[in-house]
Amino acid sequence: MSSYLRGSTNYVWATTSILGKGATATVHQGVNKVNGEPVAVKTFNHISTLRPPEVQLREFEVMRKVNHENIVKLLAIEEEQENKGKVIVMELCTGGSLFNILDDPENTYGLEENEFLLVLAHLYAGMKHLRDNNLVHRDLKPGNIMKFIKNDRTTVYKLTDFGAARELRDGQQFVSLYGTEEYLHPDMYERAVLRKNANKTFGATIDLWSIGVTMYHVATGNLPFRPYGGRRNKETMHHITTKKESGVISGIQTKENGIIEWKRELPVNCQLSAGLKKIITPLLAGLLEADHEKIWTYDRFFKEVEAVLHRNAVNIFHVNKSILIKVYIDHTETYSQLQDYIYEQTDIIPENQILLYKVDLLSSLIEDYVKASGFPQTTEDDPLFLFCKENNNVNIPPFQELPAFNDFSTVISVENDASQAKFACSIGHQAKRQIEKYSLHSKLICDTIENFTKYINSNLKDLNQDAQHLLDKTEIFKKNAQLFQVSQSISNYNLKINSSSDLDEISADFTSAVVVGVSGLHKQHTLENNLKLQWDTLSRDLKCPFKTLAPARAKTFVEHLRDSWQHLVRDRATRTLSYNDEQFHILERIKITRTIGSLKTLLDTEVLSQYEALSENFGDWYKMAQNVHLKTEILAADVDKYNIRLKDFEEKITIDMTEYSDFIKNNYKPSKKSSVANGTRNLQNQKLRKCLNAYRKENSDIKEIIATNSKLLSVLMDCTLELKDQFASD
Repeated sequence: MSSYLRGSTNYVWATTSILGKGATATVHQGVNKVNGEPVAVKTFNHISTLRPPEVQLREFEVMRKVNHENIVKLLAIEEEQENKGKVIVMELCTGGSLFNILDDPENTYGLEENEFLLVLAHLYAGMKHLRDNNLVHRDLKPGNIMKFIKNDRTTVYKLTDFGAARELRDGQQFVSLYGTEEYLHPDMYERAVLRKNANKTFGATIDLWSIGVTMYHVATGNLPFRPYGGRRNKETMHHITTKKESGVISGIQTKENGIIEWKRELPVNCQLSAGLKKIITPLLAGLLEADHEKIWTYDRFFKEVEAVLHRNAVNIFHVNKSILIKVYIDHTETYSQLQDYIYEQTDIIPENQILLYKVDLLSSLIEDYVKASGFPQTTEDDPLFLFCKENNNVNIPPFQELPAFNDFSTVISVENDASQAKFACSIGHQAKRQIEKYSLHSKLICDTIENFTKYINSNLKDLNQDAQHLLDKTEIFKKNAQLFQVSQSISNYNLKINSSSDLDEISADFTSAVVVGVSGLHKQHTLENNLKLQWDTLSRDLKCPFKTLAPARAKTFVEHLRDSWQHLVRDRATRTLSYNDEQFHILERIKITRTIGSLKTLLDTEVLSQYEALSENFGDWYKMAQNVHLKTEILAADVDKYNIRLKDFEEKITIDMTEYSDFIKNNYKPSKKSSVANGTRNLQNQKLRKCLNAYRKENSDIKEIIATNSKLLSVLMDCTLELKDQFASD
């Protein structure tokens, strides 16, 4: 095809550098004559001149009126030098259209989660700007959303092609027909495609239906309403969109005159998490509402999208399933609401949820009133870890089957072979995603073991310190109680309080069972690190796919598939192959078949099998760990219970000693009796003072012990922080 240079005053473009083509216009890649800046130039064909003059000028007026980051920027409106026709010069979006992105085999089942949310946010912002200026687009679809890549490599999606756009306020109607069949509102489809109800008018909300179809397409890689035979089955298409019930977001017919399969949920093979599907599905249902009584307004649309965009993803590794889940929570919501969302996805009631962030309980890091914006940031590599108190089993969900790849036909067909190669790439990307997913889950199993072990060991260390402290206090109280008994005996105290006996009674179980149990667990796990040793034994023969770099190998395989696919696409463009080209063509087909086989082997025999084995052994280890954790909690409850009883004893003995002190003050006063009697009394008073002084000293010892413990803990904490900084710098 011959290439011709065309130009305007400040821009030049080649007729073969086509970025997109429509019924009335073509978009070319061009360049600024002065500075060499690449641009997009929209030229109009003779069909466009058949439109009324005011319609021809409308696109220019709309583009001059809008100015927003999420709308393709107008650079100039100039005249073509050769035929004096108007051209629109716009910024060049090097990422291509969203339609082309979705057509890539990588996105056969829709965009990945973060990219989907980016499209939603940018489409929302662009549409908000249009409505703020009382404009309707009237041809919204993935082909009219462009990907712009900024200098910092971040992505901005922009609305383009305002050939059908016009000013239209809320409540106003229009009668002209614009748009693309699959994205048309049912009312407009009926008039534009089926040629019925010629007098029907339309409002600004017709764009909302197009947004709904577009976002479903972005989420799944497919259109929501698909009659068998596609466009040729127009009556069925209209039937699907008008007869569906409220809440239905897709209707698919898989055979001629077959039943319609209605769906209220997004398909399982799309790349969105269950957490995001939960909040996106009602949004799609609202946009794809054909009932005029229930159709959304723009205010409702903007409000609902804002609610979605104000939520942040909390990444959580669900230990009992060995899978990663995402919970979307609003900035203003709290910990208890996070627990409710977790319950919705896992059926673990809040009372049974144990949530760890690294090695700490999340509830110990945040207060109940703290908003979600103050939660620790999580990623897929560094999530929260969710355990169930009442369930120590690990049961992984079934794996999703890959589509079957059929061998190439024995007969060479450049058309069919290119399509088959594209399908192979689609399978390859699916396999790569599963390899990445289960390799990450395998890594998170290992992270769970490390973090849960440290959490248990840390709890045991603290519990052992608490138990030893209470044991020391008990010994001191025993000495005090004994001194108190002696003091009562010397002073002939009538109320003979046997504090020593009381303390023996309340401390018997603690000293004989609880302390022994705590010390045993502490020695076994904190000092000897038995849980880690147990896992090392269980996992000795296992290899974590994450550590064997399975995802990197999968990426290489997919790159090979894409190279072969592009080779066959070039062959399709050539149409007729020479003998040598044909041999290379056959070789690429063989490479595709072998690469697919290698990918499936990597997925099935290495990644999934190792993940299953890791999960199975992890289940055995988790039972042991949960048992230790349960014992620790029981012992911790016993320690807390004893601490309360010891405090009660301390209060009681303090009251008894106060009463006794008052008794001494009131009954032991100097008298004028004989020196012998005075000598005897003085001797008794000396013994009593000695006992009381000893008691005061023991009380002082308790304070000193507590103070010393506090100093030691402070020193230990400082040393730990220094070591941590050292390791981090190393």
